[in-house]
Amino acid sequence: MNHLTEILVVDRFEPLRAHLLELLSGLDEEDWNRATAAPRWSVKDVTAHLLGGDIGILSRMRDEHPQGSVRLTDYLDLVRLVDRLNDEWIIAARRMSPRVLQELLAFTGPRVESYFASLDLHAMGGPVSWAGPDAAPVWFDVAREFTERWHHQQQIRDATARPPLYDPHLFAPVLDTFTRALPFSFRHLVAPSGTSVRFQISGGAGGVWFLEQGAKGWDFIDAPASDPAADVVLPQEIAWRLFTKGVDRDGARTQAIVRGNEDLVSPIFGATAIIG
Repeated sequence: MNHLTEILVVDRFEPLRAHLLELLSGLDEEDWNRATAAPRWSVKDVTAHLLGGDIGILSRMRDEHPQGSVRLTDYLDLVRLVDRLNDEWIIAARRMSPRVLQELLAFTGPRVESYFASLDLHAMGGPVSWAGPDAAPVWFDVAREFTERWHHQQQIRDATARPPLYDPHLFAPVLDTFTRALPFSFRHLVAPSGTSVRFQISGGAGGVWFLEQGAKGWDFIDAPASDPAADVVLPQEIAWRLFTKGVDRDGARTQAIVRGNEDLVSPIFGATAIIG
């Protein structure tokens, strides 16, 4: 886990949920059946997935309800488990009407937000899998949950041609959280110690991050001692899609400005900040 500034978003779940419920209330039957960027999932399926996330948080984490004995030996086991649970839930949730989904989200949302507010955000928790196998602070896992809710809502917005939710107050922490995948993405790239890469996400919610090869691998730094060996600028509307597999690496590369040693930037275009 890198040592960038913590990302505290507990107070932003409520406005994000309010945007979601307002969005869903304006959808018609055709909208609910539209395909999304999530493979095989309609708008209704993505909405059900968001509800399933809330129920999982309340049952598994808040209530410590046993989930059954599952032994995970590696990341691929985790991916297979998550895919199976998602598929089972989506199939079952197809019996629910859009109205029921909205009513249940209005019920679960405040309870999830209260649970997150009760946590010690600075305690150490389990790893965030796409950022590496090491233990991570609780605030990071909560920020990850925020990105899940933001990017699935944005998939619904894209699918139904609604305006994007690019308000920096909600979007900036999503992008900041996604970038925490980069050191793990760079883990197999070997470069001379002190080699640095500058990564910029352009747009109102973006920012600039520097990665450097150190004795223990790549990690974020405040600023390099010398000019970066490579520089990547990616528009915010492409960046979030890259991290969530909404655009392939070649498509993202065509939208990026790349300067310097291009071999050093390949891990950026292979970075993923979701499980799968």
